[in-house]
Amino acid sequence: MGRWRDGRGVLVVGEGEGAVTVPLEIAASYRARTRGLLGRDSLDGAMLLSPASSVHTFRMRMPIDVAYLDRHLRVVAVRTMPPGRIGRPRLRARHVLEAEAGAMARWGLRAGVRVSFPSAGN
Repeated sequence: MGRWRDGRGVLVVGEGEGAVTVPLEIAASYRARTRGLLGRDSLDGAMLLSPASSVHTFRMRMPIDVAYLDRHLRVVAVRTMPPGRIGRPRLRARHVLEAEAGAMARWGLRAGVRVSFPSAGN
């Protein structure tokens, strides 16, 4: 998949009539990926870190859901991480999605599901 630029877009979870659309923030530059969700108390939607294969939650104020995506934008794994943790790098992961803890389960985002970013300007 192409390279994205920092900004906003839309995350689509699943396909067809059951698809869920979620607001998306894109962190593609080194600076934006490093900043991530640090210092925030909430997030409306999800944040895409690309490229990335792991994350940490040091200095975060809230637990987060983390979804690791392969190069075909299929979910490899989903984990909930409390503040102050280091996530293991995922071998096939090329991108990482972050959201408030519990959000990904509500969206139906789980291992094997494919996502898309139709308005992310890739």
